[in-house]
Order: sequence, then C-alpha cells, then structure tokens
Amino acid sequence: MLLGSFIDSASIPIPIDVLMALWAWNDKRHFYLYALLAALGSTLGGLVPFLVGRAGGELFLLKRVDRARFESMQKQFEKQEFLAVMIPSLMPPPTPWKLFVFGAGVFEMSTLNFMLAVFVGRTLRFGIETALVVKYGPQMVTVIADMAKKHLVLTLAALAAIFGLLGWWMWGKLRAKRLDDASEAL
Repeated sequence: MLLGSFIDSASIPIPIDVLMALWAWNDKRHFYLYALLAALGSTLGGLVPFLVGRAGGELFLLKRVDRARFESMQKQFEKQEFLAVMIPSLMPPPTPWKLFVFGAGVFEMSTLNFMLAVFVGRTLRFGIETALVVKYGPQMVTVIADMAKKHLVLTLAALAAIFGLLGWWMWGKLRAKRLDDASEAL
C-alpha cells in the first residue's frame, strides 16, 4: 500500500482506491492501517511533483501566464495555502491533484506544511473510503466515485460551502486575536 500510493502520487497513476478497498475488505481488522499507509505513501510521493514545481515551476508557469497573473495566483494561494492543498487531497479522482501539488511547490509552500496538508487530506479520504468498504463492501468505492462524477457540481459546491464556513470561522478567530493583541498593545 505504501509503495503503491507513493508511485501513484509521484508519477504513474494506478487505481490505488480500488486496491485499498480490496485489501481492506479482505483484512477488515486492519483497515485503518491501509488508510494510514496509503496516506503516508501519497504524502511522500507528492514530494516529487512538489519539488519539481519548486525547482523550475515558476519558469514553466511564466511561459503560460504573464507576471501580473502569476503574482495574483501566488497571493491567492498564500492566503489559504494549507486548505489549497488539503482540499484537493480529500477529493477522489479525477481531481487534478498533482497540479495543486505542483503549484504548492511553485509558490514555495513550506515543505512541512505541505506534507501535513497532504497527510491530513489523504488520511481523511482514505479513512472514509476504507470505513465505507468495511461497512458496505468494496463496491462502495465505485458507487461513491460514480455519484461524485454524476453530481460533480453539487459535490464541489457542498465541499466549497463546508470549507468556506470553516475558513470564515478561522478568519473570525484570527481577527478576534488580532483585535485582542492590538488592545493589549495600547
């Protein structure tokens, strides 16, 4: 599982969700280990496109967009970089996950924050998948994938609403902390 998810995230796409579902179904007692190993492998494998983006991604992007657009993209990414990596890590295929990972490298996200965001997102995704497989059977992976594809706009809207509310709540906490710090400074 570790090696398979590493290869899937680093370079060659393989049906890691299907393999994980089958292994979790055949070894229900240790289903959580498959999710953790897949998340760890995916995190380590994601370092490959991340480091490629860090090494030469800026030049690659600047050939395709002008400097103003690049700087605008960078500012947007830096506002919520953790969520910008974690949310795609939660999403099932065909989400263009490697593009987000590459972008995190281009915009020089901290390696530790990057790994944490990927690990959290992938652990949630794979944990939910394996729990559903253990409860309902391995066909659940294809049922969920088909539903997500069929209702992609609704799925993305629901996720955007959830994470929008989470971001709004976090922003409110941060703003309150800044106001408290400012009042203490006076």
